[in-house]
Amino acid sequence: MQLNQGPLLYEGKAKKVYRSDKPETVLIEFKNDATAFNAVKHSEFKDKGRLNCQISSYIFEFLIEEGIPTHYLGRLSDTFMIAQNVKIIPLEIVVRNIAAGSLCKQTPIKEGVKLRSPLLDIYYKEDSLGDPLLTDKRLKLLDLISFEQQQEIENLAYEVNTFLIAFFERIDLCLVDFKLEFGMNNNNKIILADEISPDTCRLWDNRSSDPKDRILDKDRFRKDLGGVIEAYGEILKRIQGDFSKSKTSR
Repeated sequence: MQLNQGPLLYEGKAKKVYRSDKPETVLIEFKNDATAFNAVKHSEFKDKGRLNCQISSYIFEFLIEEGIPTHYLGRLSDTFMIAQNVKIIPLEIVVRNIAAGSLCKQTPIKEGVKLRSPLLDIYYKEDSLGDPLLTDKRLKLLDLISFEQQQEIENLAYEVNTFLIAFFERIDLCLVDFKLEFGMNNNNKIILADEISPDTCRLWDNRSSDPKDRILDKDRFRKDLGGVIEAYGEILKRIQGDFSKSKTSR
């Protein structure tokens, strides 16, 4: 699909969204910026945008094949994704399989503990408020989505989790937790949006037992471990290898 880039509609911490010459379609540019702690920490890494764009594209293609509705329509270039123009719901849906990050800071659960069942947390997406964790009653009070829409989003998030666990296991990666965003398309249908990449997932390398070396996600930046681009590149290499094997076996 060939489209012409129009004016900038929105710029976030890691992406820019442009209007295209088709009103229902936008172009998403993946930036080289890396941020953490609500952009208090910021840096740039050459090639990060390309890696995240390609990783997200492969994952969206996989999820679409599994029947998950997403905004993804294709890739325009190495750093530009083509997507449906959606109205983003200002909620971050976090699914956790293994204890890490804020869960360990806010509870006595130790990092690395496998949860009995996936835990789904919903956060209000607002940097000025620190993206607070919402209870069901607070979510209802905000009146951002209906109860039925909340159930639909949660069901989709759990489905995505099931598919992604299997997807990453095939390439020796453990899906610790991840963040999703959803939006409403022009038909008022809820669909998966944003990106799925090492910026939004915690991914541990099953081929390594070292607690630092196994980290292949943005925690390498958060924790000043170095090797951010090398880690992201390793994930893309494994995904591409898996897709090549899948095509060969068809």
